[in-house]
Amino acid sequence: MRVRPVSFAVLVEDLADRLASRESDSRIRVAVDGADAAGPGRLADALVDPLRVRGRPAVRIDTGDFLRPASLRLEFGRTNPDSFYTGWFDEAGLIREVLDPAGPGGTGRIVTRLRTAAVDRAVREPYQTLPENAVLLVSGPLLLGSGLPFDFTVHLAVSAAALDRRTEPGERWTLPAFARYVDEVAPETFADVVVRLDDPRHPALVTALS
Repeated sequence: MRVRPVSFAVLVEDLADRLASRESDSRIRVAVDGADAAGPGRLADALVDPLRVRGRPAVRIDTGDFLRPASLRLEFGRTNPDSFYTGWFDEAGLIREVLDPAGPGGTGRIVTRLRTAAVDRAVREPYQTLPENAVLLVSGPLLLGSGLPFDFTVHLAVSAAALDRRTEPGERWTLPAFARYVDEVAPETFADVVVRLDDPRHPALVTALS
């Protein structure tokens, strides 16, 4: 593997070029996968304007707006890493309301929010219809390896030591879930793009040697 240090701006432009060059008359469902400490939402947000400049309207989804009800999510306590790993996010809702409609043959009618931690009830978000050439940017942790139908995947890799340093105290209970994710899913081995982010000021693109 080759590791190429890049600036954040170069990373954004590189990813925008890759996405804009794909099927120009089809929607693309993109996962930006990473722990909160890696900032997947920041990267996904930064891609919106560059994609629009390239003629690809972009729509943002954050999995934090697709949580399961608290009665299910917190069944084994508020800080259970196994629950975070297997039952925190409403993957069925994400597929039903976003990924399938945005996919081949889908209606294009999606909702961008279902349920958040702050409001433990269904969010009354109106449906919107995606343009035929839209890029759907879905950000969040633990997105890969569970069968979610993405067309392009970006994994933000952070070493265990760096993740330990950069995770907020109130979120440190999630660390065993990310260790399990690395061991069981190994997202670095199959994501379309891997970005190492041990130092958020100095991202590095990981590519296979040709």
